[in-house]
Amino acid sequence: MRAAAPGRFDGMTTIPVFNPATGDVVAEVPAGTAADVDRAVAAARAALPAWAATDPLDRAAVVGRIGAGIAARTDELAALITAEMGAPVSLARTAQIQFPVAVAQSFAALAESFAWTETLGTSLVVREPIGVVGAITPWNFPLQQIVSKLAPALVAGDTTVWKPSEIAPLTARVLAEIAAEAGLPAGVFNVVYGTGDVVGEAISAHPGIDMISFTGSTRAGRRIGAVAAETVKRVALELGGKGANVILDGADLDVAVTHGVAMAFTNGGQVCGSWPRLLVPAHLQEEVVARAVAVAETYTVGDPLLETTMIGPMASEQHRDKVHGYIERGVADGARLVFGGPGRPFEKGAYVRPTIFADVDPASAVAQEEIFGPVLTVIPYRDAEEAVAIANGTNYGLTSGVFGPDEEARAIARRIRAGQVDVNGGHWNPLAPFGGYRQSGNGREFGRFGLEEFLEVKSIQL
Repeated sequence: MRAAAPGRFDGMTTIPVFNPATGDVVAEVPAGTAADVDRAVAAARAALPAWAATDPLDRAAVVGRIGAGIAARTDELAALITAEMGAPVSLARTAQIQFPVAVAQSFAALAESFAWTETLGTSLVVREPIGVVGAITPWNFPLQQIVSKLAPALVAGDTTVWKPSEIAPLTARVLAEIAAEAGLPAGVFNVVYGTGDVVGEAISAHPGIDMISFTGSTRAGRRIGAVAAETVKRVALELGGKGANVILDGADLDVAVTHGVAMAFTNGGQVCGSWPRLLVPAHLQEEVVARAVAVAETYTVGDPLLETTMIGPMASEQHRDKVHGYIERGVADGARLVFGGPGRPFEKGAYVRPTIFADVDPASAVAQEEIFGPVLTVIPYRDAEEAVAIANGTNYGLTSGVFGPDEEARAIARRIRAGQVDVNGGHWNPLAPFGGYRQSGNGREFGRFGLEEFLEVKSIQL
């Protein structure tokens, strides 16, 4: 992919947006500045009193209309996501769009049953908007990540300043249009394009912002937390992951392996909640590996515009190089390569070969560090105690899965130190809390727990 120097747009410096499948520049967005953040914060603060005073059910109705507006523009939004970060168009139309629609609808419905006030003894406990929320989101699910923050913030009565990823910023304009058409007042939702080291830093440090909600890498989360601490603002961080798929004796291997490969390869493995580690009883490793390879062979890699494509390019050439470096590292460190491996599958585009390693040392780099690509590591274990130790043996704790007899699988799930554990392929629930332990972050998204992140609590003593 060729480099492109920043251009100019109405007197502003611009950032090129690349199509990772072709290397072509498909758009340019303004490179925002700290002064742009100041203006956005001023607009958000001016809009805050009226929006905070709006009845929660009326705020929720706007959020519901935003969800409906996203659904109505599915094809347009999916095409933008495919162009900017390479998600296969079939995935872009489904998960990349349906998830944010479901999240918006769930928060819209929650407002009516939520306990905005409650009486505790002689005290009235009141939940109020926290104020102006700074939202900073990544490129892997560009629409889902902002709606997961915007929907609860709006229902809570907050106003927002959002920095989308400069790699995948194209859906931001459409979402802003949808929000305006849904009846959101001016100043409640503000978008500032730009880079993390300029716009992200300015949002994190701004004294006019009361809360930061960030999704992205653990490294960036540490920096945001440090900068935000200077103004003692609330910080909610949804960071990296290194999920484990623990297969127990007695598991349905067809279901466990098929689901596990999907949880490692979907969206090209560029999912913080993926399961890149497959833990299997040592005596079942060869059978599981054979099944995993057979499933992986069905994952078509190619042009993300084709309906048959299941894995497109990585979101950028820079990220492709990172993922490819880990594949080379796995080979060099002695993991047994059973599928894929180093090298480009095509001459053009930010593609890697989906890869499976077996006999992986749980202390190795490919088993410990977040690769964020289609790389599955099969790790054998001796017994349940060792399986739990390996599952908990990274710095992360975001998601994991367990497959096996129900009672045993549930018992193992309770011992895994992660914010979400699926048992035998449990379904995603937009009302259940999502977030991490340890260096996977703090705070929770979705449902009542996600709404509470954006609220302050006041005690009125009677």
